[in-house]
Amino acid sequence: MRLDDFDNDIEVGDQRGQGGGFGFGGGGGGGGMLLRLLPFVFSRFGCGGVAVLLAVMFFFSGGLPLLSGGAGDGAGDRPVASAPGSGGGVAEACRVDAASKAACDAFSSANRTWRAIFARSGQAYDPPMLQFYAGSGRSGCGAAQSAMGPFYCPGDQGIYLDTSFFDELGNRFGARGDFAQFYVMAHEFGHHVQNLTGISAQVQRAQRRVSEREGNALSVRLELQADCYAGVWGAINRDRLDPGDVEEGLTAANAIGDDTLQRQAQGRVVPDSFTHGSSADRIKWLKRGLETGDPAQCDTFSGGI
Repeated sequence: MRLDDFDNDIEVGDQRGQGGGFGFGGGGGGGGMLLRLLPFVFSRFGCGGVAVLLAVMFFFSGGLPLLSGGAGDGAGDRPVASAPGSGGGVAEACRVDAASKAACDAFSSANRTWRAIFARSGQAYDPPMLQFYAGSGRSGCGAAQSAMGPFYCPGDQGIYLDTSFFDELGNRFGARGDFAQFYVMAHEFGHHVQNLTGISAQVQRAQRRVSEREGNALSVRLELQADCYAGVWGAINRDRLDPGDVEEGLTAANAIGDDTLQRQAQGRVVPDSFTHGSSADRIKWLKRGLETGDPAQCDTFSGGI
């Protein structure tokens, strides 16, 4: 995919080389909760505010959580990021290596795309920030660890990424190519859109009223909508696609379906524990976005939340 260079007015932070850290904000990512949840092997991404913490557990069970949702709904301190428009800090963080450059280019493209979509509908748009870290770091939702995979934190409106994930995506899961990586960024950006429109908050409130199984089902709908939103971004930027890009994205969606990951990790599939959706569903909703280019076609909550 042929993307323009990133804009200097994006907000980018870089925690790499800072020694990581496990400072926790006031949201759903408290250290005590992490310790309580670690024993639950094979659970992925959980419901609502514990989504990212459950992702860590799944890693320890032999799988790798991919494309996680909100890490919590509590507000925490926003990590230091480059001031919008400063240019220098953005360029420094985004040009650390090729993976950083690709991530910033995709982030900036998604930012431009969704700003325009919100403007056309008369909605206020608040851009997210991109935070790089290596190994471990901190977010407004709690600890950031490579085991989590990329994630979005609604508490500070940050997309968190350890770029070593891209190697894991290709080498371990066979999802290679630049569009597979861009799909990751577009999916996380989809969670930011859900945060801005209030969908994420509605889901979290609903999850507090229902059983774990029903809460998981709501999480699936949230994640599938983020997949569809990723497809919308791809469709709107279709003139920049290269031959084979769409196939790269669909291969990635197939590789990270709950049923595929569970089968690989534990040899069996437990549908009631799905939190992101099956491979078939992830492909379906990514394709819906790619084929329509219309966010209104991404209603995975037909019938209400």
